[in-house]
Amino acid sequence: MDGATIISVPPMAAEMSEGIRLNKFIADSGVCSRRAADRLVEEGRVTLNGRRAVVGDRVSEGDSVLVDGKPVSRVEEDIIIAFNKPRGITCTSDPGDGTNVIDYIGYPKRIYTIGRLDKDSEGLLLLTNNGELANRLMRARYDHEKEYVVTVDREVTPEFIRGMASGVPILDGKVTRRCLVERTGDRQFRIVLQQGLNRQIRRMCEHFGYEVRRLVRVRIVNVMLGDLPTGEYRNLTPEEREALFKEVGI
Repeated sequence: MDGATIISVPPMAAEMSEGIRLNKFIADSGVCSRRAADRLVEEGRVTLNGRRAVVGDRVSEGDSVLVDGKPVSRVEEDIIIAFNKPRGITCTSDPGDGTNVIDYIGYPKRIYTIGRLDKDSEGLLLLTNNGELANRLMRARYDHEKEYVVTVDREVTPEFIRGMASGVPILDGKVTRRCLVERTGDRQFRIVLQQGLNRQIRRMCEHFGYEVRRLVRVRIVNVMLGDLPTGEYRNLTPEEREALFKEVGI
């Protein structure tokens, strides 16, 4: 951290006069979740006013916080956008990946994805600068619903629907949770999941001999894709934001 430029934390809300917990400050800056922030502190990667920080430290107005030698400041405005991800775009911020979603969107402020959609899938993706929101939405124990519309290569039968809904053995012997599955067309169904295993829906379909031709996520918790054009994004409405924060307990 030698030679790092230190900047003062800008004035915040009234709570800053009393100080907020360091892990919350770091999470609010968009660096990572509170839990991950505690790990950074334990690893000695965080300083507070030039000294090595400890778990439980509090940050007040005028304090300076560095993570890995870089100054961080608390985000004053939560950015949450809904994006209709096209097929072929990758959920990464890696500038070395020419298909990365962050460069594709070109948002003027630092944001990152909440969860993932694989490159061949499309539909609703949430992006934010709120580390705590992202953490709570991605952690499996919160059981947040995500809804998808899936098109497959052959007729959707009642047996297939029952099998998909009942739990399917996939990756490394894991069995998916029971879920809601409903036929919506000859070769199409909708499915509501409360977990997010790697390529879960595709693997579930493969178990029954089906191949996914198109997979679109249409809902995350209370946020709907609606008629948002492919490749476009929008800010969440105040009502959506309020319901989402209530759902995750923030």
